[in-house]
Amino acid sequence: MLLQISLRKKASALTALVTAAAIALLPIPATHAQQGKGPPILRDTETEQLLREYTRPILRVAGLEKQNIQMVIINDGQFNAFVADGRRIFVNYGAILQSETPNQLIGVLAHETGHLAGGHLSKLREQLASAQTQMIIAMLLGAGALAAGASRGSSNNGLANAGAAAIAGPQEMIRRSLLSYQRQQEENADRAGVKFLTATQQSPKGMYETFKRFTSESLFAARGADPYLQSHPMPAERVAALQEFASTSPYWDKKDDPALQLRHDMVRAKISAFMERPETVYRRYPLTNDSMPARYARAISTYLHGDLRSALTQIDALIAVQPNNPYFYEVRGQALLESGKPADAIAPLRKAVALSNNAPLIEMLLGQALVGTDNKAYTDDAIKILRAAVAREPEAPIGYTQLAMAYGRKGDYAEADLASAQAAYLRGDNKTARELATRAKTRFAVGTPGWVKADDIVASKPPRN
Repeated sequence: MLLQISLRKKASALTALVTAAAIALLPIPATHAQQGKGPPILRDTETEQLLREYTRPILRVAGLEKQNIQMVIINDGQFNAFVADGRRIFVNYGAILQSETPNQLIGVLAHETGHLAGGHLSKLREQLASAQTQMIIAMLLGAGALAAGASRGSSNNGLANAGAAAIAGPQEMIRRSLLSYQRQQEENADRAGVKFLTATQQSPKGMYETFKRFTSESLFAARGADPYLQSHPMPAERVAALQEFASTSPYWDKKDDPALQLRHDMVRAKISAFMERPETVYRRYPLTNDSMPARYARAISTYLHGDLRSALTQIDALIAVQPNNPYFYEVRGQALLESGKPADAIAPLRKAVALSNNAPLIEMLLGQALVGTDNKAYTDDAIKILRAAVAREPEAPIGYTQLAMAYGRKGDYAEADLASAQAAYLRGDNKTARELATRAKTRFAVGTPGWVKADDIVASKPPRN
């Protein structure tokens, strides 16, 4: 189930420059930052599970295993990964799609873990705070000189020019100092990433291959540029240093496990099918390609573009090969649900929930199917499943939306209002959330758990995602 959820917090250009420790050469395009909202995120159980398995051993050797570091997939086709706080690693879907091997993506994640383990963000914020103080002082001194020049008339243009220089000069030096500091952090993250990979008996070659690819893609753009104005080390220098250090690893030539490679390719196929145009999908996975990833991509693309019968036939053929793959049943249920057949979607989604060890996002899809049947006999079952799902996945608004519908069908309007308020709150619609929570408070007895939760929403500020 590939869901799109919008991030609500948009960082300023300066903050994004100095705090997003990105490996890509280009920033996230502005087209995804719409009307004050950040780029939307994607949710998918299969992809998130694979990313967690990639990062778990790395986080363990980095001493971050107990920090509950989350993987967040950004809806952006460019190759990029970054950390913007101390608890999440952000990965563009483009980075997954373009990583041909697990090791290439794991290398990127190891690099980002290096930023987290090194405390680079907090240190960079300290540098930024110091730089802001210096800039304020420089601007005040420069403004004073400008004012003095203006008060003495045109004969004092030199003083006014000196004032302008007093503002511009320190700002440029401070900016260069910040970027130089960030370049050093990037180099440190490279080295830390290699150490983590070696400690987990994985090859650092994938990290090197990824960065080397960026070298050829960026040489033209970087030619003639001032190295000190680059937010990352110059590509050729960085790759050369990385190769020298990484090639000493005893695991340099170690290959990915074939089973892991297959899972990686399946996720890439799924992302391609959901995120790319059908003609692009069929160019990547032509009918002559009979591999499981190719069949997976074509089956999803087929249902997304309207041929349900053919899609179900293709999905059933996949299930026949891997009858215990929960994600095949999930796709089958999603195809039926989105084609207006919620009752038919229940059985495959129940199977997907069971095989996935009750994955909450799949439970939410099952809850949606139960609610969508309009059969009141399913209401209590839907509520039970959805409550369990939101308890383990409390930041997914779709779970609360479906829960509100189930409670409304049951006639429990207090709980329906509360769930609707929670959904609105998570979407960033704080005004609607407060209105619904205020109404919910009038329906609950004062002091009950429902009343307390509603009161918390009324009194809260919007969440900062």
